[in-house]
Amino acid sequence: MTASPILQVDGLVKHFPIKGGLFGKRQVVRAVDGVTFDVAAGETLGIVGESGCGKSTTARLLVQLIEPDTGQITFNGKLLGRDLSLRELRRHVQMVFQDSYASLNPRLTMEDAIAFGPQVHGVPEGKARQLARDLLDRVGLDPQRFAGRYPHELSGGQRQRVNIARALAFEPEVIVLDEAVSALDKSVEAQVLNLLVDLRQERKLTYVFISHDLNVVRFISDRVMVMYLGEVAEIGPVEDIYERPGHPYTQALLAAMPSMDPDQRTEKVPLSGDPPNPINPPSGCRFHTRCAHAFARCGQVAPPPIELNPGHRAACHLLREEPKAA
Repeated sequence: MTASPILQVDGLVKHFPIKGGLFGKRQVVRAVDGVTFDVAAGETLGIVGESGCGKSTTARLLVQLIEPDTGQITFNGKLLGRDLSLRELRRHVQMVFQDSYASLNPRLTMEDAIAFGPQVHGVPEGKARQLARDLLDRVGLDPQRFAGRYPHELSGGQRQRVNIARALAFEPEVIVLDEAVSALDKSVEAQVLNLLVDLRQERKLTYVFISHDLNVVRFISDRVMVMYLGEVAEIGPVEDIYERPGHPYTQALLAAMPSMDPDQRTEKVPLSGDPPNPINPPSGCRFHTRCAHAFARCGQVAPPPIELNPGHRAACHLLREEPKAA
């Protein structure tokens, strides 16, 4: 991407303390552990990885639903907390969640739900309600039919369209989508994805799109970031990641993708076992306990990111040195 970064994340860390431990020793879940990346204006960055890798925690950190322990978030060159207030951030960065029903207040009509945010930020009620109706129409919901309905009167796909409209009501520049289409039927999922693509072009939006569905991520993303156990394993342009993956974990994820082609069917399990405990992650490369190519150094030293192509980086010792024979 030639555009300058609209969102920069540097050394983001979030550990969740838990009770217990031997002799009352304080323990933490290392949900996000030193994540660094940027997002260019107008692009879509896809974030993938197994459950528990830190995708959703990263999303919540970006919109400050939870505060990081350490690390910096910069929006349009302004450092959050110093040059940029949380209130200003919320006007520019919005989020759409996975659970479309839980995201909406069951006591508010769709018009009220969309108009509520702008009213809080000082937009007159009449103008906010007209904006809500315009946005309902834009996301494919006739305001004459849907403006007065409540969440339980809508389908999952319709509710998610309302959530997208509610995010757009602030006229944001960045929208973080956390598994926003994963709970939808495939036909409805395709409609919502096409809507997101159209809105991005119309409004010059930037997306951070989080999903476990690698086919969906490939369809909508310009770049992809692969996370494993709270860290970035690989990041790069979508075609580089899918056609020339550098990290063994990325290779395993892609090998596990289902295929309709009988010649491409999976005959060997690409990745076995569960991710290690995030309370006590492995030393060195966190993937080495499940990696078929691991050698001694992998368990001793954390691999630094290595640039494979412009903008394509992977954190793996195999990319720098060959394993030595025992």
